[in-house]
Amino acid sequence: MIRTSLAASALLLGLSQAQAAPVDATASYVLTLGGINVAMMHIDLDDDGSSYTLGVKANVAGLGAVVASGTANVTAKGRSSGGALRSESFALETRANGERFTVDVGYAGQNVSSFKVEPPVSDYDRIPIERSHLAGVGDFVSAFVLKGNALDKGLCDRRMRIFTGVERFNLDMSFVSDDNATSPRTGYQGPVVLCSIAYEPVSGHYENNEITNYLADESRILVWYMPLGDSGYFIPYRVLLGTSMGDLSMVLTKAEF
Repeated sequence: MIRTSLAASALLLGLSQAQAAPVDATASYVLTLGGINVAMMHIDLDDDGSSYTLGVKANVAGLGAVVASGTANVTAKGRSSGGALRSESFALETRANGERFTVDVGYAGQNVSSFKVEPPVSDYDRIPIERSHLAGVGDFVSAFVLKGNALDKGLCDRRMRIFTGVERFNLDMSFVSDDNATSPRTGYQGPVVLCSIAYEPVSGHYENNEITNYLADESRILVWYMPLGDSGYFIPYRVLLGTSMGDLSMVLTKAEF
């Protein structure tokens, strides 16, 4: 569960048309499950105009037998000179219950060039990952860094082809509505755009996995995007992921840029 939550968090916390000016920004979020605080997350984005680095740090407080306490660290790097971020490397480390789990993935020209998972994930009952599944993909974090010319419905019109080092899936984003963030208890007040996301598993997942099947068949994923100043980047203000254990919600508490 912690891996799923942290992966979802990493997915939900993603920071994304190209700009030449350097960007140095940070964002902090609180993560709740069923209304109970379970994690704090911090994201750092650095872009020198041609390349970027994304860092994600999460501290999970845990929730009984549902979510184990632990930590997660993610570093994603790549090229930012085009209309979207292009992954070159992705590294994930999680620690929970005294166990360490790591993933390292390399990308070249939007294709996976290498990947390593420690400890290895069992192949029993997993949908095999085919070579064709590793073409035209990006990492789990960078795919959600939105770049655009304006805060409008065009931000939501995209398909994200993701390879995490363990699983390959598609995320189809679509426009829902324009909205306005008003709560003084959050890190931003102003216009936002609401997007919905449909999850489509491709390979690497366990065939009879309850969470995977729930996300694909029943869950709702909503993301409210806000502008990161006038940088040309747009980041999530709020994220809502429906799960069988209640809503997994993430809300911005602070942003600096």
